[in-house]
Amino acid sequence: MPFEGTTAIVTGGAQGLGLAIAEALVERGTKVAVFDLDGEQLTAEVARLRERGGTVRGYTVDVSDRGQVQAAVEQVRADLGPVLILVNNAGIEQFGKFAEITDEQWDRVMAVNLRGPFICTQEVLPDMLDAAWGRIVNISSSSAQGGQSQMAAYVSSKSGVIGFTKALALELGPKGITVNTIPPGMVVTPMLEKAIAEGRFTASLEHFAKITPVRRAGRPEDIANAAIFLCQDESSYVTGQIIGVNGGRRT
Repeated sequence: MPFEGTTAIVTGGAQGLGLAIAEALVERGTKVAVFDLDGEQLTAEVARLRERGGTVRGYTVDVSDRGQVQAAVEQVRADLGPVLILVNNAGIEQFGKFAEITDEQWDRVMAVNLRGPFICTQEVLPDMLDAAWGRIVNISSSSAQGGQSQMAAYVSSKSGVIGFTKALALELGPKGITVNTIPPGMVVTPMLEKAIAEGRFTASLEHFAKITPVRRAGRPEDIANAAIFLCQDESSYVTGQIIGVNGGRRT
């Protein structure tokens, strides 16, 4: 199954890791549907990718809302064709003392970070089953592997994404569908830059780079390159895997 002409959905694709993945898919001739809640950012980035010759459409979607996802996926089918690649990247952060997390905060993080991939995958699955071919890439987090203080809800949700990936890989492998997860390490994204600006890390980005074996922070394109590999036809023997892209930390 070539990239050219294949339709992909990238959730949370208007910035950061999702945008880098969407760009990489567009460069390879994939028709890309970008799901994001930030309508203004979404419009701007879709226009930019189109100017570069890409077949791209944007859809303002809350991935935790079944009705919104269902309607958007139906529109993607009408606009671009059946969906055979899904990158579940949309996510929200959480930071604060465990004892102070409210039910509402916990539920919202779980809704976006874990229920979102569940809903999006269910909605596109019929297309992949019909084609007997599909690629699902779930973006988790290295914090799910090593833990992270004051991020209990976030870490729990991303740990769930890893388990979700492994269970689906076993179930869908016989159908020609692979399911893998990438837990990024320290990657410079708007979410990370915001956390640093708000003083959530006691050390600087330069410090983290120094203690990373490859001696640098990650870039969004590092994650995109791994995602592209997992979406290729040549990766058909790779499924249920945790592909750490972390510069050698938390391996």
